[in-house]
Amino acid sequence: MQNQTVSMDAMLDALRRAQFAMMDVLRRTQGNLLGAFGLSPTECPYRIVASGQHWRLRDYVEHEASSSFLTLLIVAAPIKRPYIWDLAPSASAIRYCLRERLHVYLLEWLPASRRSGNSGLVEYAQAISECVAKVSNETQGTQPFLIGHSLGGTLAAIYSALAPESFRGLVLLGAPLCFQADTSHFRDALVSLVPSTLSEAEPFPGSLLSHASALAAPDTFIWSRLKDAILSMNDHQALDIHARIERWALDEISLPGKLVHQIIEWLYRENRFCRGTLTVGGTLIGPSNVLVPTLAVVNIADDVAPLVSISPFADAMPAGKMRIIEYPGERGVCLQHLGILVGREAYVQVWPQIISWIHAHA
Repeated sequence: MQNQTVSMDAMLDALRRAQFAMMDVLRRTQGNLLGAFGLSPTECPYRIVASGQHWRLRDYVEHEASSSFLTLLIVAAPIKRPYIWDLAPSASAIRYCLRERLHVYLLEWLPASRRSGNSGLVEYAQAISECVAKVSNETQGTQPFLIGHSLGGTLAAIYSALAPESFRGLVLLGAPLCFQADTSHFRDALVSLVPSTLSEAEPFPGSLLSHASALAAPDTFIWSRLKDAILSMNDHQALDIHARIERWALDEISLPGKLVHQIIEWLYRENRFCRGTLTVGGTLIGPSNVLVPTLAVVNIADDVAPLVSISPFADAMPAGKMRIIEYPGERGVCLQHLGILVGREAYVQVWPQIISWIHAHA
């Protein structure tokens, strides 16, 4: 009877994934239709300088690189496309950093498929390691700073605990590191929605994760977006950014089932990283292993990565290693979780502090 139950669960899981894989296609088609009305991304030129089975490394060569330039490696989130970092000329972290004469690289995660293998935290950390080595080699041994938003920041922090000697500093933007029960409604709801029996073998459709997130936090992913659209009606630039984010949100990509399973089980459900019980590639890591200078920016209006998802981790790190900047959020950003990457006030108030911190730790 137990075997029959497991078999039935597996069949239902496969059916759900097939349905949402089709929804990925439909949502991307909707996004392309919005793109036809002028909402497609206008990204900065870049070249691919390295690649692996599930990743590739972009080099944004806007000007002749100089040995005096500091190097920044963006670790993109594995969810959706990385052009959220370069959404439009008026809302682009990449353009901002280039204007500040930083040499910018970006680690892009490719959509998962059965042919690309089933990657988890070990494989993602190895990809970051290869990119750090490539960047250092291309810049005559100059160690980069790592920066990541959301789960991209979480992955960068995990790597930093594994190899703190390989880079100069870490910048986390809305990146959750702590997942203690009963401290975040989003965390508790997501854990209750996603079963522990989640299969690692098959790709996980992006729209299935979007659906689960909306169910876990409808105020964040549905109602606040509608409110932001209404508040942006009389502000052309805010409305344009809002619309571009809605287009980006439709650009779904599949994730490796193994990665999703490990993130949900090891991080969200069991809080292993913050508790110091996470093992990656045979190495036990936690806050005490993050030895590099770290800057964390927290949007206090963000329910996905609130202050409580960072502060306990900071308290458990070696003294003086992490600085936290609190950002109040703003309208015209569609989702507060994205505000630090697209908000006008963020570029006026917060990004100058980020650049200043990077130069201070060079």
